[in-house]
Amino acid sequence: MTIKIYGPAASRAARALWIVHELDIPFEHIAKEMKDLKTPDYLKINPNGKVPALVDGDFKLFESMAINLYLAARFNKNGFLPASLEDQALCNQWSFWGMTEVEKPLLTILIDMFMTAPDKRKPEAVAEAQKALPKPLAVLNGALEGRDYLLGSTFTVADLNLASIMSWAKPIKVDFSQVPNVSAWLDRCLSRPSYKAARGAK
Repeated sequence: MTIKIYGPAASRAARALWIVHELDIPFEHIAKEMKDLKTPDYLKINPNGKVPALVDGDFKLFESMAINLYLAARFNKNGFLPASLEDQALCNQWSFWGMTEVEKPLLTILIDMFMTAPDKRKPEAVAEAQKALPKPLAVLNGALEGRDYLLGSTFTVADLNLASIMSWAKPIKVDFSQVPNVSAWLDRCLSRPSYKAARGAK
């Protein structure tokens, strides 16, 4: 059975595309454009009219982190989803932490910088977002002290999920000089062939 992933590669669907490449999961990528998200057929898959969405046989799922945690459990290999309940909880923790602590400020800056007409930009919102980043980056830097990845020496779904958000820091040129562990970790994650393959998806 081939997994179907809906959503352009330049959207949060990139997270699901990264994980299917990482785990060698057979998949079909359906790069829905925004204008196609309100069609009756698509709304049966994701009634929110957003991307990404996943279809696995008769099973339908939305929300990018839920999709990735599901795929990690369903197609687990080499401890990508760790065996212990505690380590699985840490994978959830870092996935949700990324969404609650760093996704909004990074996305605010990214949209303002690359997707907003110059006369519509909001420098105050960007300044607020930039002010919000040092604290969570310091938390992440501390968590990575003395280790290559979030849970130790092995790349797991926790790293993939969080790095998929943190990757937005690259085009907006976030200053990592005060958080060298974060900088090294993100480079390790984004240098994986699976990340590069996902970015090449059409």
